[in-house]
Amino acid sequence: MATFEFATETSRITTRPAVATRVANAVANAYRAWINRRAFYRLGEMSDAELADIGLTRADLHVANVPFGRDPTVRLRAIATDRADTIEDLARKVA
Repeated sequence: MATFEFATETSRITTRPAVATRVANAVANAYRAWINRRAFYRLGEMSDAELADIGLTRADLHVANVPFGRDPTVRLRAIATDRADTIEDLARKVA
């Protein structure tokens, strides 16, 4: 019983920095998502050849269009990495 009582009694001093850290991380993540969304919109202005140079297609931009507040570049990175891995696997089979 004493262990349970000890576990439920937490001081407010230790919880305040944790809350401040969470708030700071949330603000930083929102700012990063906003910056990356602006870069994502600039990708839409690129030509198909330029997108192919970085391993993307125009359809990938439509697939990665996620709700506002989320970072679309995370999805694009996964798509480009999967495509590069697939191409490398095919090249190994041919060689």
